Amino acid sequence: MTAQELPMLVVYEGQPAGGRWLVDQDTLTIGRGPDCDVVIPERQVSRYHARIQRDAEGYAIYDLGSKNGTYVNGVEVRDAPHRLKDGDEIQIALCVRLGFVGADATLPLQTGAPERGVTLDRAARRVFVGGREVDPPLSVAQYRLLELLFDRQGEAVSRDEVVATVWPDEEAQGISEQAIDALVRRLRERLAALDPGHAYILTIRGHGFRLDNR
Repeated sequence: MTAQELPMLVVYEGQPAGGRWLVDQDTLTIGRGPDCDVVIPERQVSRYHARIQRDAEGYAIYDLGSKNGTYVNGVEVRDAPHRLKDGDEIQIALCVRLGFVGADATLPLQTGAPERGVTLDRAARRVFVGGREVDPPLSVAQYRLLELLFDRQGEAVSRDEVVATVWPDEEAQGISEQAIDALVRRLRERLAALDPGHAYILTIRGHGFRLDNR
């Protein structure tokens, strides 16, 4: 199995920020212990905290009796394992946030390192602005929004489309205008940190948002 056919863990928040691990074995242990496959140097993390295991159906995460818990998308993993899918957010002891990037993520549409412009490495869920990587990585919600805008370059994307893409498992009426605006604002800030001279995400009054990737 090649690297492009394997899922990946990406650290979004906590130590080591920006860390990436291919899930390239049947069992991957996560914890503070130096002999873990994924070592997280945080005091709140148990020595052997959680385990990701591959089986015939895919990948599942197990809590290993940790003191401070393992969570997937905000729900604690206790006695039963949680089946992982692309885009899941894993929290270890509520101090480290990781993303599970599924093996079926597609390859980047663009190559090269332009002086200006956003490019995506979809296989690893990495984002580049002017050839420089956004680090630490975007959150899952930020990445989903950027990917939606990227795929619809030159078109306005409505707020309803944003909700359906970014929060597919939520009730639409539960997502406020303020939550959408806060997400857009934070994504703008992350892109502007690498290219402050260009506004990549435009608000189109009465229509939604558009990516200006020129």
